[in-house]
Amino acid sequence: MDQFTFADMKKIKREVMGNTVPLELFRTIRLIGLYQALPANGKGTTMTVGRKIGTELGVNSVSELFELFKDMKIGIPEIIREDEMSMTVAVHDCFCAGLPVLEGKMVCDLEGAILEGALTKIRGKRVSVREVKCNVNGDEYCEYEVRF
Repeated sequence: MDQFTFADMKKIKREVMGNTVPLELFRTIRLIGLYQALPANGKGTTMTVGRKIGTELGVNSVSELFELFKDMKIGIPEIIREDEMSMTVAVHDCFCAGLPVLEGKMVCDLEGAILEGALTKIRGKRVSVREVKCNVNGDEYCEYEVRF
């Protein structure tokens, strides 16, 4: 085996430290390590990584995907609009909630790319996801436009 799978990530044997890490560590990796250190705020990297993660989650429905988002503490997703060609997904309590407002900034492209990868796999055809609202931008929640 020369690659890890999502199933491998669930194999945790940390007898003292357990299965969680502080949110500030995740934020530091994402927003200082990637967002500030890579060209174009690391968007190309986070989009590629997120899509790959999404395809590996092993979910078979939108409800399973949303439940996994909650279980993994990514956020609380909710469909706020849906038709045959698209849907709008709000993610409440996202990792970025509470960060300082930086108007014009959208920092949750990884989460959108995870949605994109998982929804593409669930639907069996290419899905496009774009972040249109973000807590960091001053919005009430993060929001994604999904096109089928």
